[in-house]
Amino acid sequence: MDRLTEMEAFATVVDQGGFTDAAKKLGISKSAVSKHVSSLEARLGARLLNRTTRRVSPTEIGLAYYDRARRVLNDAGEADALVTSMQSAPSGLLRISVATDFGVNHLSPVLSQFLSDFPDITVNMVLNNRYVELISEGFDMAIRIGELEDSTLRARKLTETTKRMIASPEYFEKYGRPRKIDDLNAHKLLHYSNQSSGNVWKLTAPSGEKRQVRTAGWLSVNDGQSLLNAAISGLGIAYLPSFLYADAMEKGLVEDAIPDLPLETQGIYAVYPPGRFTQPKVRAFIDFLVHAFADKGPSDW
Repeated sequence: MDRLTEMEAFATVVDQGGFTDAAKKLGISKSAVSKHVSSLEARLGARLLNRTTRRVSPTEIGLAYYDRARRVLNDAGEADALVTSMQSAPSGLLRISVATDFGVNHLSPVLSQFLSDFPDITVNMVLNNRYVELISEGFDMAIRIGELEDSTLRARKLTETTKRMIASPEYFEKYGRPRKIDDLNAHKLLHYSNQSSGNVWKLTAPSGEKRQVRTAGWLSVNDGQSLLNAAISGLGIAYLPSFLYADAMEKGLVEDAIPDLPLETQGIYAVYPPGRFTQPKVRAFIDFLVHAFADKGPSDW
């Protein structure tokens, strides 16, 4: 007799408190349930249930066996669900959170191809510049850049970006060019206002020493594209990722403020809630993004 069938019959009797209700739950006869449990007890050589005319309850051994059996049955059910899920076509509403600058410049342009490839998926892309709680706020996934703060989420790296301090040639003509990190104290800095660490830039000196620059900014904005526009217009020095400044630097609109400093590299990740398996719509989108950004980063944007 099938071992899982015996386990399921026994566990259902414990869950339902009797053979009659267990039979109804399983959709089989009461005698069949009794036969499965008796076969299990005979195979194990132990009494698992205390049977009286009024109720059925697990013995001490039966309770210990129930805990393990229930875990095995749950794992088996999840395994079945995984196979079914992986064979089903990706479909349904996909709700994504992404920072405004990355979403507008790099995610939006590739969405049409994704929706064409997966016509049964609909996308709700929410652009915001704050840290969202995926599960409590109902998101299927998010795109995050830099160090991942929440270790409970699952993550897959899509690509990388570098960070540079950049400003316009006009700014350097007017205010001079910093030669070392300490010179930044005398310059007009443009800050990203949503940083949890405040107006702090984490930099690496040519010696490899990690430095933190904490200075008041001339302008603070909660959007990277706005900071880039401010830098292009000559308002100051901004510390931005390459996926934002690459085009402007290629056109000569901005320049590296301190070229001798090592480049800071950040990962760009797809993050999604933990679980035994990934929803097909989420897996399909992440696989698509990995392919879409295969020729991007760290500096090639």
